[in-house]
Amino acid sequence: MSIAVNAEFDAGNAELVSIDEANTVRLTIRKDNQSDFLQWFYFRVTGARDLACTFVIENAAQTTYPAGWEHYDVVTSHDLKHWYRTPSHYDQQALSWSITPRHDVMYFAYFAPYALDRLNTFVTTCANEPAVRMQPLGKTLDGRDLDYLHVAALEPKSHPSDRPQIWCVARQHPGETMASWWVEGWLNRLLDRNDATSVALRELADIHVVPNMNPDGSYRGHLRTNACGANLNREWAEPSMERSPEVFLVKQKMSSTGVDLCMDIHGDEALPYNFIAGTEGVADWNDERDQQLIGFKRTLSALNPDFQYEHGYPRNPPNSANLSFCSNNTAHAFGCPAYTLEMPFKDTANRPRTQTGWSPERSAALGASFVDAVYLAITNRLL
Repeated sequence: MSIAVNAEFDAGNAELVSIDEANTVRLTIRKDNQSDFLQWFYFRVTGARDLACTFVIENAAQTTYPAGWEHYDVVTSHDLKHWYRTPSHYDQQALSWSITPRHDVMYFAYFAPYALDRLNTFVTTCANEPAVRMQPLGKTLDGRDLDYLHVAALEPKSHPSDRPQIWCVARQHPGETMASWWVEGWLNRLLDRNDATSVALRELADIHVVPNMNPDGSYRGHLRTNACGANLNREWAEPSMERSPEVFLVKQKMSSTGVDLCMDIHGDEALPYNFIAGTEGVADWNDERDQQLIGFKRTLSALNPDFQYEHGYPRNPPNSANLSFCSNNTAHAFGCPAYTLEMPFKDTANRPRTQTGWSPERSAALGASFVDAVYLAITNRLL
């Protein structure tokens, strides 16, 4: 049986260059459609059982974030259920790793993939909960539904106009699949009828969730863009149905509900930490909003030590906010806290786990922790 490589499936991205007699498999990563972004890869290997193989991504140095390969180990699975790390090496030109597969099928990816089939199953399960109302906000450029979930108590304790409106959007950048695993943790905890904090949060607030802002890019195996090459997290100032319907439709819905807290869920290629980027550059930033941000980060780090607030992006200077970003635009439009959560593609430097690195399970656990953090922010009047 000869070695074969395939990436023609949901979220797949790899182009085979060659396979030699020494079982060295050379590949390249494909660019996002109508864009120069590239970094996400995901492919399947068959016919390599018990063969000592070396895999080489030849254009690693030409990717969007080459620093992301430093101290990075490849995500690996033989069953699409359990994902672990295979040590890799980056020599400033190519990314390579060696492995002797013990199974007939092996998968390698930049991070644990999150297929649209899994998303459909998950949102359907959520939609069958009495506390959830689900609807598509509209269609993407490839004709997919942009799913939206509204979560609230069956018998709220106050009128909608008196309850905080909590928004959560994920996967604006489709290659950042840890965001989908985070959403699973967030919603599974939020919908747990036996979890007192979750029940209380649903009584206090309305929660609005767009589990995948970019289903087209997700299916196409893109890193950062939608079907036409638009980076959605640079479209919030002037979205359009022609170029960025995903953002246009979400902003339209936000306008109808209002926003008291927005959480935009992402992954960072280079930094080995979980952290929150705030909106300090918006025009009406003040000490009260700064304390809201500091308090939320400190609370979250106490709830889940995988989160930390010492490392992250530099604070934005006053009046420097780029309003094409989701968090900046939302904070500016609604005068509310808006947080961009970044999770690593690598491991966390503060709490490393060599076998798995940052993983789907840890992403989901962090999502679950946000239930407590948001509940405490509301009850402590930090919103």
